[in-house]
Amino acid sequence: MAFSDARKELDCSICLNIYTDPVTLKCGHNFCCCCIERVLDTQGRSGLYCCPQCREEFQERPELLRNITLRNIVKSFRPTEPEQKEMEILCTNCIHSPVPAVKSCLMCEASLCDNHLKVHSKSPQHVLCDLTNPQEGRKCSIHMKILEYYCSEDSACLCGSCRLLEDHQEHQVETLEEASEKRKENLTNALQKLVKEREEMEQSIESLKKYKRKEQDSAAGVTKRVTTLVRDIKRQLDTMERKILNKISRQAEKDSFPASDLIQQLEIKKDELSRKMRHIEEICNMTEPLSVLQESDTGDLYDIEDGDNKDKERRDKLLHGGRDLDVAEISHTLYTGLSDIIKGVYGGNYILKPADILLDVKTAHNYLHISDDRKTARRVERNQNRPNTPHRFQGVTESNVMIPQDKLTGSLISRLLCY
Repeated sequence: MAFSDARKELDCSICLNIYTDPVTLKCGHNFCCCCIERVLDTQGRSGLYCCPQCREEFQERPELLRNITLRNIVKSFRPTEPEQKEMEILCTNCIHSPVPAVKSCLMCEASLCDNHLKVHSKSPQHVLCDLTNPQEGRKCSIHMKILEYYCSEDSACLCGSCRLLEDHQEHQVETLEEASEKRKENLTNALQKLVKEREEMEQSIESLKKYKRKEQDSAAGVTKRVTTLVRDIKRQLDTMERKILNKISRQAEKDSFPASDLIQQLEIKKDELSRKMRHIEEICNMTEPLSVLQESDTGDLYDIEDGDNKDKERRDKLLHGGRDLDVAEISHTLYTGLSDIIKGVYGGNYILKPADILLDVKTAHNYLHISDDRKTARRVERNQNRPNTPHRFQGVTESNVMIPQDKLTGSLISRLLCY
């Protein structure tokens, strides 16, 4: 019973037979070398390797270690089995001792060693070929004769009897040697074409790789330039914004100074009037007639006028004749700043040339003339009479804002100040 249990331990868990050339995985389990190779080949398609017995996973194809000890044990269980020798073809005529063959005769269906080859018949019917098993596929399955001819129209090998049949009498039939040489020549020509096509394909692939690298490098360069450009434009816009806002603040402060001065003077006079009002209320609240009549400094209390005429004139002048914020000057500053930024952009070659930009006629102002190629525009005095659509820019009048007439930037200024 113990011997039977030990014998079972020598069976491969894949083929269930006694080990043949046993190998060991890292997990310690043993398998036939050919069995585990097939399993790993199948697992390799999914990219995940594991032991068929314990299912332990491996990141890479595991290395197979030959188990010499187990191999020797297996040999002891089958001592009568001879070692497998490499398959070799022996001479058919050497009966008493095996001698390796060097040629095969198709006619005799025999393999010949050097000695028997020397005495073999030289007749054309005895066709010698490279060493092979002569009975496999070398004879016609119908007439059991040697295949000697080839029909190119039917792509079939023929024996002498097949050639005489009606099916092949009108066909182009040639010997196997002639057909073989033609086939080799055709294959050689095809091989040369394939080699040439592969070389051209390799050149195409290399050219495309160079083109791809060039495009990627170009895109990286453009990305860097655009990033620098946008950062520079933002910085310039921030500087221009601060400049214009400071200008607006200074102009507003300058225009509002007379009003501030008049407000200050009127506040003082208002306080004086409030003081007199309180004094009068106090006198009116007195019950003693003598105290009312004897109250000091009452003379100026009756000196109340409707207001200083000069203050009224200044007030009316400011309210009705004051000047508004100089939008035209602000517009000019904004336009000049944007023009300088645009000139810097084009001068620095940061972006595409204007020729690569197409203007939209559907949104253009009616006093802008768009060229036929839609790449340039200029302001004109004559209305273009384009259809009024919700997307068309209407602009503002020159009485409200100064519109430059020679730059597209003027339209941008108009749009900015319009809202």
